[in-house]
Amino acid sequence: MQGKLNEIDIRSILQLIELGQRTGELFVEAYPSQPSGMGNPGVIYVQDVRTSKALAEQYWFVFFLNGQIVYAADRATNLSRLSDYLRRYRAEATLSHLVVPSIATTNAPEYGYLWALLENHTLTPAQGRSIIQSMVHETLFDLLSLHQGSFIFELGPALSPQLTTLEVTPLLAKTMTQVQEWKQFHPHIQSPDQCPAIADLTTLQETLSKRTLAALDRYADGKTSIRQIARYLNRDSLTVARAIYPYVQKGMIQLVYSTAQESAQEKENGSGFKPFRSKEFGLHQEARKLRVVCIDDGVSVRETVEHILQQHGYEATAIGNPLKALSLVFQLKPDLILCDIAMPELDGYEICAMLRKSTAFRQLPIVMLTGKDGFIDRVKAKMVGATDYLTKPFGESELLMLVEKYIGIGNQHSDRPSKTRANINGDGLEIDANDANSTSSASI
Repeated sequence: MQGKLNEIDIRSILQLIELGQRTGELFVEAYPSQPSGMGNPGVIYVQDVRTSKALAEQYWFVFFLNGQIVYAADRATNLSRLSDYLRRYRAEATLSHLVVPSIATTNAPEYGYLWALLENHTLTPAQGRSIIQSMVHETLFDLLSLHQGSFIFELGPALSPQLTTLEVTPLLAKTMTQVQEWKQFHPHIQSPDQCPAIADLTTLQETLSKRTLAALDRYADGKTSIRQIARYLNRDSLTVARAIYPYVQKGMIQLVYSTAQESAQEKENGSGFKPFRSKEFGLHQEARKLRVVCIDDGVSVRETVEHILQQHGYEATAIGNPLKALSLVFQLKPDLILCDIAMPELDGYEICAMLRKSTAFRQLPIVMLTGKDGFIDRVKAKMVGATDYLTKPFGESELLMLVEKYIGIGNQHSDRPSKTRANINGDGLEIDANDANSTSSASI
């Protein structure tokens, strides 16, 4: 089952899955026209280009077992949402000490980490169920507010193990009521992703009690969204929005969109959770260049990618034989992998799925290179755990922006580009590694 949301709405899709008692995964991708939770199709509520770009990459996953919801998530590779929910129980710091769980599937790593917290008794089953229910409700609120996008539902094995299952019909009734009530806040409050900031402290001091003002001052910093506040307080976004609405109306509180991803990462680091970096593989970026592996059977693509990345301070390795690529990446331990989709013998989807089965590559950025620009191809890439995709042909600026997005800027201070080239012919594999300090050749 697949289609566009102008042909069928999310509510009907969920009801069909429930009615058919289907088991599988629903993937929904938003068109870049409205922030989540807006419920007002065709209206753009963005303040700048950076906000618009962030809105262009919204997608959600919903997992079903016999027509009931097991779990739901937005950007599935990000653990910041789980970290927010753990603040309720003062357990967010434990995330940094967890070993990547074996059940952390490619589209639901957050779910795997939640189970790890249950297994080590950081959370009780009741707390785990409460978090999942909040996550599902939050995701459905976004989806039921969405009017433009595409979807695909794939039958498959259930997300396992299950901590709880939730009936669709009561969830829909409750969430639809909240979506309708949310519209009453327009235009003063547009999205749960807006961040409150105190604009008139003097008037607030005269209006609110010291206790209320202290609580407001704690969260209304212009960086913490309505949605995050709701997670911290074990409330829903509607309740928080309803509480601040009178003060937003009077101009005492302003609402802004936070466009600084660095701020979010700093919050995660402060709470004990550290986003993926190559240091998690025991490699220090200060000691070597950032390493990118490109797997593509096209000679011109490999040479172009190598040249561009080497000129900008990255260590680039191009591999033309997909069958040999799997063993080589384990030796190179790259910071990022670029992988072509259409290749003989072993396609990019299969390579990505195989790598994701390894703990070492479960959170590594893997970007699919494809000559196709269809929605189904992007969905397949997401389903096997790809981090992103890049459509061929692409320019130098597009490639560099994507690489910098996931692993940062290359080392611009070296005397000449570092180069690791892998040439594979038949069963032979030869690696030539050259850098500013040494030249070596290794034959495997």
